[in-house]
Amino acid sequence: MEPPQDDHRRRCHEEHSPQFPPPPSSCAKCGGPTCSPTPPPPSSTPSYIPIRFPAVNLPTPPANIKETIIRTPVPQSEKVELITLPHQFTTPCKRIRSQDDVARFHFSPSFRNFLGFVVSCSESMKSRKISYPCHMSPAAETLLSILQKLVDYVDEIPPAPQSARYGNVSYRVWHERMSADAEGVMLMLLPPHLRDAAVELVPYFTDSFGNSSRIDYGTGHETNFAAWFYCLARLDIVREEDYQALVSRVFVKYLDLMRKLQLTYSLEPAGSHGVWGLDDYHFLPYVFGSSQLIDHKYMKPKSIHNEDILDNFSNEYLYLTCIAFVKKVKKGVFAEHSPMLDDISGVPNWNKVNSGLLKMYRVEVMEKVPIMQHFLFGSIIKWVD
Repeated sequence: MEPPQDDHRRRCHEEHSPQFPPPPSSCAKCGGPTCSPTPPPPSSTPSYIPIRFPAVNLPTPPANIKETIIRTPVPQSEKVELITLPHQFTTPCKRIRSQDDVARFHFSPSFRNFLGFVVSCSESMKSRKISYPCHMSPAAETLLSILQKLVDYVDEIPPAPQSARYGNVSYRVWHERMSADAEGVMLMLLPPHLRDAAVELVPYFTDSFGNSSRIDYGTGHETNFAAWFYCLARLDIVREEDYQALVSRVFVKYLDLMRKLQLTYSLEPAGSHGVWGLDDYHFLPYVFGSSQLIDHKYMKPKSIHNEDILDNFSNEYLYLTCIAFVKKVKKGVFAEHSPMLDDISGVPNWNKVNSGLLKMYRVEVMEKVPIMQHFLFGSIIKWVD
């Protein structure tokens, strides 16, 4: 009786396979397969990238921004380092001209401490509404009065009649008046022994409300406003217990002012990514607003598509405030004019949204030369050669 074919193939394989070299792909007698095909060589650009890279042979940085954001570590909060007195203040100037300059700044203690301050402000709003009670120091009260004065200037300077879509020239009148008051505003905040710091604070302040030549505004100007806050923190004018008020009172007032300027004088978005950007003008309200909604019992990221929620809660949560404004000024399908925000609404919880936005702020704002080339460096935010 003839043995089964499978046994015959196995015996052929055992008798004719060499001891050390890999076995042949087919049996010499029966032609049956004896081993699996040889796997292809590893790709130099693998489609899967592990969360933790090996210590050596790291792959080249990806060109895809989404992958870059995913790989970026989540920024962590950091206590602001106070300046030591006596201190020599200087007029800040621009130092970033290339991507190498951005990289140099990113490896500096100034960058880490500034970004840590932004994260601390975000954490101060965790699970808190705008209207929640907070500590209001005299400095926070002064900051509010300064911004209210700038709001009043908008009411006093009406837009000039013109047909252009962007750039009402009356904004230059408003900006000139704001700049003329800037030094006096700083002296209102500073105690006598810190009055010399005005020379360093004024440029951050005046560059926080847009550019008078181009009549535009964007995330770079918003970052200068955050840098002004940071300088005040380093001078011990505002302290950690003031952070909640800085966001829920002062920054909210700043956001209201900027919305008023954008609508009244038709400010052009500075450096906008178009539909692929998060927002034409702002970024930080989304960071602070997502922190507010962490662990909310009912509202999820997908709740931005619920018009009743936007109508009833946009005055309490900065993230919803921004979504409501976008839907007001942009017409059409939300997923088409704001695909980035629509994608974020699919994230399962606000904790992931907040950490993702902090990483995105670092990559899309703090690492972009067109934005950071306007950032200022002096003795408070130092440039390291």
